[in-house]
Amino acid sequence: MALKKFKPTTSSQRFKLISAFDEVTTSKPEKSLLAPMKKSGGRNNEGKMTMRYLGGGHKQKYRIIDFKRDKEGVPAKVKTIEYDPNRTARIALLNYADGEKRYIIAPHGLKVGQKVVSGKGITPDVGNTLYLSEIPFGTIIHNIELRPGQGAKMARSAGSYAQLMSRDGKFAILKLPSGETRMILQTCKATIGMVSNTDHSLEVSGKAGRSRWLGRRPRTRGVAMNPVDHPMGGGEGRASGGHPRSRKGLPAKGYKTRSEKKASNKYIIEKRKK
Repeated sequence: MALKKFKPTTSSQRFKLISAFDEVTTSKPEKSLLAPMKKSGGRNNEGKMTMRYLGGGHKQKYRIIDFKRDKEGVPAKVKTIEYDPNRTARIALLNYADGEKRYIIAPHGLKVGQKVVSGKGITPDVGNTLYLSEIPFGTIIHNIELRPGQGAKMARSAGSYAQLMSRDGKFAILKLPSGETRMILQTCKATIGMVSNTDHSLEVSGKAGRSRWLGRRPRTRGVAMNPVDHPMGGGEGRASGGHPRSRKGLPAKGYKTRSEKKASNKYIIEKRKK
């Protein structure tokens, strides 16, 4: 998971720091696991812009990822580690013993030729998916379900992980990437290990064009707008704009937006760190 630095032959190369892709083993995806992906450009069904600063970008195809890992007891061999344009993590192509092929999010350290399996009564090795009731305490896990059989919802992005702290009754207590400690049913599944591409947060794009390739258009600062367009707009000269706010007037820094009546609050033991 090394990063690649460039000689400053141009201004865009000077600070460019991107992944070396040394763990990626092929550039051709599995055709049977591809799905078309249509870009909206931030427009709704009437053609009106509802999300600003979206549009353009390279044409992409969606890779169908197995977040449920519901093929229990059938061993699978890792055929390739691949780049996925739709997520920060790398993905791995599994060849199951019965001939089926599936993509999973590749854990850090997973190698081609390695065997992985999911289900009950299996060893907690990297890439294996177990029920939270069977995972040893202190284990680093990712791809965690919130409800049994729902499919992984937490700790899916590059370099993220959670830790199983203890068990209490029918719940397992997990420390999440945000610093939050919460309870999740022991009948939910999780995958052993940390998500791959751990250096993703250290990458530097180097130029605005790389954002355009990703479908991100230039963003206008609120302080550069007029008072009619943004709460921070207007003023004589280069006014700072007062308290940082969103376009709708909500405070942008430190303001809690989570509802006090949210149903899942009862499962949270310790709130996430600021």
